[in-house]
Amino acid sequence: MSEESPEEPGPRPVGRARSFAAAGVVIVAAVCIVAVVVLLGGTTAPGTLKGHSNAPRLGRDGVVAPWVVAENLLPGTTAWEIPTSMRPGGIEGFANENYVATGKQVGLYVSTTAPRYRVVAYRMGYYHSKGAREVWHSGILHSHAQPPCRTTPGINMTSCASWARSLTVTITTAFVQGDYLFKLIGSGGQQAYVPLTVWDPTSHATYLVMNRTFVEEGWNAFGGFDFYQGLGACAPGVPVYPVCNRARVVSFDRPYDTGNGASDFFGDEYPLIRFCEEHGLDVTYVTDVTVTEHPGIVARHRVLMSLGHDESWSYQERVGVQNAERKGLNIVFFGAASVLRHVRLEASPLGADRQEVDYRDPAEDPLAARGGSPMQITANTWSSPPSSWPGDPLVGETYSGYLQPGSTPAPFVVADAQSWIYRGTHLHDGSVLPGVIASDIDHVTQFQGEPADLMVLGHSPVPLSEVYTNQGTWGANTYSDMTYYTDPRSDAGVIDTGNNNWINAMATCPSHGGCAAGELQGITGNILWLFGQGPAGRMLASRSNLASIRPAGS
Repeated sequence: MSEESPEEPGPRPVGRARSFAAAGVVIVAAVCIVAVVVLLGGTTAPGTLKGHSNAPRLGRDGVVAPWVVAENLLPGTTAWEIPTSMRPGGIEGFANENYVATGKQVGLYVSTTAPRYRVVAYRMGYYHSKGAREVWHSGILHSHAQPPCRTTPGINMTSCASWARSLTVTITTAFVQGDYLFKLIGSGGQQAYVPLTVWDPTSHATYLVMNRTFVEEGWNAFGGFDFYQGLGACAPGVPVYPVCNRARVVSFDRPYDTGNGASDFFGDEYPLIRFCEEHGLDVTYVTDVTVTEHPGIVARHRVLMSLGHDESWSYQERVGVQNAERKGLNIVFFGAASVLRHVRLEASPLGADRQEVDYRDPAEDPLAARGGSPMQITANTWSSPPSSWPGDPLVGETYSGYLQPGSTPAPFVVADAQSWIYRGTHLHDGSVLPGVIASDIDHVTQFQGEPADLMVLGHSPVPLSEVYTNQGTWGANTYSDMTYYTDPRSDAGVIDTGNNNWINAMATCPSHGGCAAGELQGITGNILWLFGQGPAGRMLASRSNLASIRPAGS
């Protein structure tokens, strides 16, 4: 830890997010950029160009990019929303690209019962709290029947690659890099989404958001099969885990079966993206497929943001991230169970890397029979042979289980409130933030190769009546831990929130009890403020506090 302490962020409002501009105020963009940069003031972030108004600068919630501020001052719209009262169905589709740069083309494949439909592309962000900006729209299109999607026996892969292309969209410079939803709108009122990430291959932005499409496809049961469930009964005596009727390969060439075609974008991704865009952070966007195909891109940035439930990683992705971490890349794991499942990519009829492979049993994986690399053969987890490469030393702790579906989210309990991540929040040791812990959880074990200087920043009991775990219990509870460590070799900082509901809880409140959204946004801002300045250990190195955590371990 350096002798000079970093500047502390100012106090934060609790219970609501700050905004850069009130809705309805129209200001000339160039003037607004200068005004906002002066307001956020602070200091010039390391590596920026002093005296250049368009250079990123350090603000209260992280490094601010004037172009992001200006982008979100443009008129927004709520027309992107699909009412929760609308029943899904009648229209669906997918894109033949997972991510794309400007100047390229994307094919959309649409199936609908409506005789006519249209498509509107929305860039997701803040935009005066409206949440998105319309960037492009098609004309009226006439639908045609699409053939049934095919399921390949044995591997149980459902693919709609036999569909005819419905339209081609050119990604012009109007498509500012970011996360997009293409909204499909049928003439009978049918509505659905097709997600797409527009990336900038030349970006050196401070923050790199990595969308987790491996997980979204792995859990996509369109056609009846995903990596965790399937159709049909298993033969007597067949092991029940992993289930025999699961998919061994899943295809990107099909719609998502949940979220009106957006999968879990609105819970595990969008609230954090909206936060970054609202606060004008110097952010750029990729997917895990991008990183698999271009692993060197990670090292061009200061902070990697792994989003909620980011459990499935490829070998190339791991190598790219860990090489960058050894050079000082800070990482925030905003979800639990990160770097747990082991996947690889292969081509589909529509293009390279359009099929995701995860046999979850190396004896079934044909790559093993061909003598393939142990780092590509898919077992149940990365920890399992033949890869035998657990993610715990990178993440900082271990996957420990999950809250049962339908259970009440558990509260987050603050530990080590004197830590820098709680500055300005007025929280203290033992403070309870309701409705934060849900879905998968991580915890500290103190014996599985975890970092020596690991700090526990949240130590939240979860009743055994609400959770499945085989990783340790203490009385009537197990625990979800939030941790921080700094790599002594590179000074990189790594945060793991320890549960899969952090991002969702930044935007939603329980139906009863208090609301933690404001505090979570304040903590998130503190993390991005420190991490955005370079290797976190150069400013605030971690120091183990495990001896003070009770009960010890988790």
